[in-house]
Amino acid sequence: MHTYLRLAPFMASIHRLILPIGAAILLGAAAPVTSPPRFDHWIDGTTASEPETQVQKIDEDTFVIRQSVKTNFEAPFLYLLFGKDRALLLDSGAGGLKIRTPVDRLIAEWQARHGGRAVHLVVAHTHGHGDHHAGDDEFRARPDTDVVGLGPDQVAAFFHIADWPRGTGRFDLGGRVLDIIPTPGHEPAHIMVYDARTRLLFSGDMLYPGRLYVPTDQFDVYRASADRLAQFARTHPVRALLGAHIEMTNMPGHDYPMAAGTHPSEHRLPLSPAAINEFRKAVANAASPPVIDRHADFIVYPRPPKPAS
Repeated sequence: MHTYLRLAPFMASIHRLILPIGAAILLGAAAPVTSPPRFDHWIDGTTASEPETQVQKIDEDTFVIRQSVKTNFEAPFLYLLFGKDRALLLDSGAGGLKIRTPVDRLIAEWQARHGGRAVHLVVAHTHGHGDHHAGDDEFRARPDTDVVGLGPDQVAAFFHIADWPRGTGRFDLGGRVLDIIPTPGHEPAHIMVYDARTRLLFSGDMLYPGRLYVPTDQFDVYRASADRLAQFARTHPVRALLGAHIEMTNMPGHDYPMAAGTHPSEHRLPLSPAAINEFRKAVANAASPPVIDRHADFIVYPRPPKPAS
């Protein structure tokens, strides 16, 4: 009896600690996910009956659309993120197909799961190269839709980035706020998008398993963006990077031939957050003039500047 009385305050404290944990489990709450997303095998051009697109789900509000290499050798990845009020489509593909069809289907299915909730679509871009905005015209006349412009000024204005490229933007989808990080160098209007909910960084053509092209006359701008990216990652937990292409095989340091029509044995899509510092160091230590620099998961690939138009 006396032992019970001595233990009672201790047992009450334990009960107070356990109860919130149990309630969280009953409500379906979960600890933050730290492992990279797991994907099934992506369409890779090796099957004659391959569809034009493939959709895989990260969670109920986050989708990846892969465009078939049979429609365009770039075979880009597009991302569709939902909040309570808005959806963001990041890139509209490389052309050669009707990309709005799978996007509209995903939106309709999401709305059906949410009681027919209205959702405003924003079509934005990691950057202004043609393989990332070829589908824009399909969305210009779509109701309740904005298509963000391609220039740095237009991107900065839409996402309220006052100090391009040093500042960042915040874009609220409705209970889901995204960070918009200017990362010019590969292309003047390049951005990355960070989603704190999933801890994913959508990295476009700046950092992905492939050839990271940069005009040699933009290398200083590129280096500053790499530094800014590393600084952002030091204060924001990154679970994985999801880029816009796969150009590496699953053999470290080996890429496919340019414009390859099939991608057998692809590198996986997610990159580890450790790639950020590896990339920053590679760019910081690049020779002058910079040369092609192979790493296990990516290749820093300087290119001659484009001729002035």
